[in-house]
Amino acid sequence: MKKALFLLFAALALPAAAELRLTDDAGRTVVLATSAQRIVSLAPHVTELLFAAGAGGKVVGATQYSDYPEAAKTIPRVGGYTSVDMEAVVALKPDLVIVWKSGNRNQQYDKLEKLGIPVFVNEPRSLDDVARAIETFGRIAATPREADESARAFRARRDALAKQYAARPPVAVFYQIWNKPLMTINGQHLISDVMALCGGRNVFAGLPILAPTVTEEAVLAAAPDVIVASGMGESRPEWLDAWRRWSALPAVKGDNLYFIPPEILQRHTPRILDGAQKLCEQLEQARQKAGRK
Repeated sequence: MKKALFLLFAALALPAAAELRLTDDAGRTVVLATSAQRIVSLAPHVTELLFAAGAGGKVVGATQYSDYPEAAKTIPRVGGYTSVDMEAVVALKPDLVIVWKSGNRNQQYDKLEKLGIPVFVNEPRSLDDVARAIETFGRIAATPREADESARAFRARRDALAKQYAARPPVAVFYQIWNKPLMTINGQHLISDVMALCGGRNVFAGLPILAPTVTEEAVLAAAPDVIVASGMGESRPEWLDAWRRWSALPAVKGDNLYFIPPEILQRHTPRILDGAQKLCEQLEQARQKAGRK
């Protein structure tokens, strides 16, 4: 009897699970009764960020191409980020779904919220946004120690790269996402922030759309010193070398046509600093070739 009373009083003395009130990257207030224990990720970079935050074990569903780290490959799939299987998501009984603003359709998370499933919108636009996302996901999943350590390491590496390269002579860069249609990124895109880290200048920074379509004539007029492409996989895309027919283009004249694998530059995760390291080295090569020391 005494033991039962002791356990009862001990339970009453424990603090109630704290409500979490968060502002997501769409400016929405997201309220959770307690930390999330069953999370569905609707973008590969979100999955990777959750693992970086120490919350990988709480991810119960993910989209296609959520392939890093290795443990992410075993998570049940709920479709692709543009074609989510809503029934599969609901069947997993998540207490939170994290979506990608630029990748997932609004109708998808509107439907989830109507079903009573909280939705958090993620949209990193800068390198510091990546670090903040890790910290936020650590709060969401009650893994703040791992998340804060990961975010600190990310910021330290970013700062080291900035110290080494950001003040170097500027290099005009055209970043090519795709060839047909010819696509690039504007100054609000995370990759543009990576360029600045390396002392690069995005020649299409002023365009109003995040991932705009441009013309070949516009690229020629912008006269980039460097052209960088990522394509769709580990192989250098054939269309990168198609620029060689424009022999007067500074990037061609200087032989500055570079490739960076998309998974280390187009994903909004800690690995983007691996891509940044490569980009910084490539821009430094271009400076050396031009004698800009």
